Parts: sequence; C-alpha cells; structure tokens
Amino acid sequence: MSPFRLALICCLTLCAFAANSLLCRGALGSGQAGAASFTAVRLLSGAAVLWLLTRLLRPARSAPTNAGWASATALLLYAAPFSWAYLRIGAGVGALLLFGAVQLTMFVVALVRGERPPPRVWAGLVLAFCGLTTLTLPGAQAPDPAAAAAMLGAGASWGWYSLRGRRAKDGLSATADAFVRAGPVAGALWGLAALASPAAAQLSGRGALLALASGALASGLGYTLWNTALPHLSAARAAVIQIATPAITAVAAVVLLGEHVTTRLLIGGAAILAGVTLAVLGRLVRTAAPLPGVTLSR
Repeated sequence: MSPFRLALICCLTLCAFAANSLLCRGALGSGQAGAASFTAVRLLSGAAVLWLLTRLLRPARSAPTNAGWASATALLLYAAPFSWAYLRIGAGVGALLLFGAVQLTMFVVALVRGERPPPRVWAGLVLAFCGLTTLTLPGAQAPDPAAAAAMLGAGASWGWYSLRGRRAKDGLSATADAFVRAGPVAGALWGLAALASPAAAQLSGRGALLALASGALASGLGYTLWNTALPHLSAARAAVIQIATPAITAVAAVVLLGEHVTTRLLIGGAAILAGVTLAVLGRLVRTAAPLPGVTLSR
C-alpha cells in the first residue's frame, strides 16, 4: 500500500470514529431519537453492512468468524450506555471520557494478567486519570454525573470488546459476527422500551437517517477501513493515530453542533490525551504487541 493511500485511509477512519459521537449526539441531543431506538438502528444497520462486506471480501468463507456471545455482549454494553449518555453530555466531553476509559481498562487488564509496565507508563496513566477526574468533578462546567458514569462504563465495555478482538484471526469477520448477534437483541430492547418508556423508543425520520449513518457508514465502513490499514501500521503508530479521535470530535462538535469550549474541557482533555500518549508509547514500544483487529471509535 502506498504511503498516500495509507494516510488517506487513516484520515477517513478517524473521521468515521469521530462521526459516531457526532451523529449520536446530533440525534439524541436534539430529540430526534431515543437511546433505545438509536442503538437498535445503529447495530442492525451495522450488522447488515458488515455481513454484506464479509460476503464480498471473504467469499471463500461460508460464515463469519465466530466472535461469540461474549463479544456481542460487550458490544451491546458499549453501544447502549453510549447512546444514553449523549442525551445529556456533549460530543467532545463524551469522546474524551470514552477514550480515556477504554485505554485505562486495557491497561488495568494488562496489569491483572501480569504485565509490569515501566515508570513512564504509570506516569501516563496517572496523568490520564487526573484528566478524567478534572472532567467529572462537580462544578459549574461538570457533565451530568449519571451520563458521565454511563460513558465511562461504555468505554470499559469497548475496552473489553477490543481485548477480545486480539484473539480474532479476521477482524472484519469477527466484528460482523458480533454485530449480527447484538443487533437483534438491541431491536428487542427497542420494542420493550416502546412499552415501558416511549421517549427512549421515539425515532423521527432525521433521527433514523443519523442512526443509519452511524451504523452503516461510521461503524460498518469505518471498521472495515481500519482493518485495511492495520496490517500496514506498527502497533505504536496505530495507537498514536487513534489519539487524534477525541480531539477531532471536540473540534467538530464546536463547529457542527455549536458546543462550547470550556476551561475544564481544555485542561481535562489535554491531560487525557497527553497521559494516554505517554502510556501507549511507553507500553507498545516496549512490548511491540499487536493491536486488536477492531479498537476504539468514536
């Protein structure tokens, strides 16, 4: 792959990852969709696109790689609170909380499994944690506590999903399998929400289009592009590239959604990005461990 083509694919992938947060906030923040309806349409449309892509790009396989119900559960536990949180917090803050939680989760799991990172990684983790604390401490500019907790939970679930992705021999097929399993469950929950909480199940025409764009384009095609780029990137390089995602989201949220830049967002966001950069580089350069086939979006 030529350097120009690789750079173009990486740029499109980052835009797709950031688009998930922008599309979700755009739909839910304006009341065009409920959390249950947006999650269901996103996962179902993503499942359809990924299933079709596996048939086109993996014609020799009769079925997608089996990711299992554990991966599907992790995907659903990420997508549902992700949508609910964006009812109450901005896209920029949400992306920073999500990204920080994903990386912290993956590092903690590495520690539990016996990995002993150097001081540089510990310093990065402490800095990122301080950034998360700055964003969530009570105050005039603090995000809604319940929404912030939901987004942190979504990040932990995506970290779990990404760690499971390390075992996949084919990231695209495994991702398709997880979406195909999680999509109908999300659809069933949408039906239950229509009975128990109609507001969570509402969906306008514009909200449906935003959810379809999030599932079919930002998730389905975005994940496929990332799987195309990963074989041509070193682990450290791929990890650093992802760090740009919340920054892109925050800037785009100001331009497209009219969100305000606050001192808390600038300080907390800078600490998270700097800490994760320090920790990721320290860990990945040392271990040269491969990245999951599918990692953080949004």
